[in-house]
Amino acid sequence: MKRIGILIMLLTANLANGCSVQKRKPAAELKTVSRSEWQAAPAKPYKSNRPVRITVHHEGTLIDSSKNVAQFIKNIQTWGMGKDRNWADVPYHFFIGPDGRVYEGRDVFTAGETATEYDPSGHLLISCLGNFEKQEVPQRQLDALVALIAQCNAKYNIPADSLGTHRDHSSKTTCPGKNLYKYFADGSIAKRVKALEK
Repeated sequence: MKRIGILIMLLTANLANGCSVQKRKPAAELKTVSRSEWQAAPAKPYKSNRPVRITVHHEGTLIDSSKNVAQFIKNIQTWGMGKDRNWADVPYHFFIGPDGRVYEGRDVFTAGETATEYDPSGHLLISCLGNFEKQEVPQRQLDALVALIAQCNAKYNIPADSLGTHRDHSSKTTCPGKNLYKYFADGSIAKRVKALEK
């Protein structure tokens, strides 16, 4: 009984001093364009989801900074929730535009959607807007991707070594495109994310 009492006292002291069991340093919070700012429609009822890994996609359409990204994401939502797909919302939890701006997608605690065979339950889905089979990734977009991954790892306690891409979970796609995938294949994104988490 004495030993249990001492343990409780130590735990209480640690909590009072601001210590926690989780030692991960939270990444600096990115400014995110909210759903209301891009005029999202309300989501339909959805399957609940607890993210345990991050999976990166590209949207697949050639796009640059001259595009109205907010309207583009709204169009994705309208199409995805329409008769062609009948999804609950936009398919991804976050979008990143060519200029590095991050857009709020579906609720993180909602299972995402995919047009291929893998089950996205437990995946936090990030989509970089563009077609990276055909175009290079703008530096600002790449930097924002690294920062967003680090932020989500810390915020949702996602293991850093769980990071992957769409093509790592599906044999039916080259997503996120060779020009983005190369940064995953050579380990440079994982290395940059870890540096932000120190």
